[in-house]
Amino acid sequence: MATRKLRPRTAGPAALSLAVPEAEAPDETALPDANFEIELELLLEAIFRKYQHDFRHYSRASLRRRLQQALRDLHLGTLSQLQDRMLRDAGLFGRLLQYLTVQVSEMFRDPAYFRAIREHVVPVLQTYPSVNVWVAGCSSGEELWSLAILFEEEGLAERTVFYATDINPEALAIARAGVYDAGRLRAFGENYLAAGGRRSLSDYYHAAYGKAKFRAQLIRQSVFADHSLATDSVFQEAHLISCRNVLIYFDRPLQDRAIGLFGDALARRGFLGLGSKESLHFSAHVGAFEPVAAQERLYRKL
Repeated sequence: MATRKLRPRTAGPAALSLAVPEAEAPDETALPDANFEIELELLLEAIFRKYQHDFRHYSRASLRRRLQQALRDLHLGTLSQLQDRMLRDAGLFGRLLQYLTVQVSEMFRDPAYFRAIREHVVPVLQTYPSVNVWVAGCSSGEELWSLAILFEEEGLAERTVFYATDINPEALAIARAGVYDAGRLRAFGENYLAAGGRRSLSDYYHAAYGKAKFRAQLIRQSVFADHSLATDSVFQEAHLISCRNVLIYFDRPLQDRAIGLFGDALARRGFLGLGSKESLHFSAHVGAFEPVAAQERLYRKL
């Protein structure tokens, strides 16, 4: 198994369906012109060469929308102008990265997925002396903390190491801190109960001054690191990999690369969880997995 050293941060996405989430529905009235398409290709190549972030195999429709918004917010007329400034200003690239990466998440999103983990994955993991869980594309950490709470309730937290990875350093810092708007967390309580929660979600965080901070011991053993599914390799064996609503932003070759990476990283008979709009049906690696809870997009390595 190939290995790669992680880049930890101290602060602090079968043919997979390429359907775009409702929050990013395309604007059919704002189609980019031919020059925009040329500039887009050049910009993505420049980002890869200068900053080693590879967006060249991300969904073009999604990238167009995000970059058009970036141009408006930055008061720039063309992607060529954006490229020129970005190549000379690493700080501007940091701002651009917030547009290029999707930071839309919620706790216990799709509660049936977490119930399936409780029913099908937990009984197996409870037989292991130690467990590694990789939350790939963790964004700002809502799914990480959801899994940490689930593992706490199932008696697995003390023997589990969580690996939370993303390409966005600001998102990783939020995930690591575990501090969120208290109003958002109260809204997630219904998801938590529907996912099989046994207490109250508020039992796991302390709220004050409109913010809520999760108890650090929930992820007492954890690694937060910069990792790209587009360019990086396997870094650790995992018993469960959860990568949800990330691969829908990749084109087919990059989706296959990521699924192959997960297959290499999983221990024998390890589990893989995908998003509700993602599937392994036509993937180049479909033969490497079997469905555990197909409707919930939970699979097991053969």
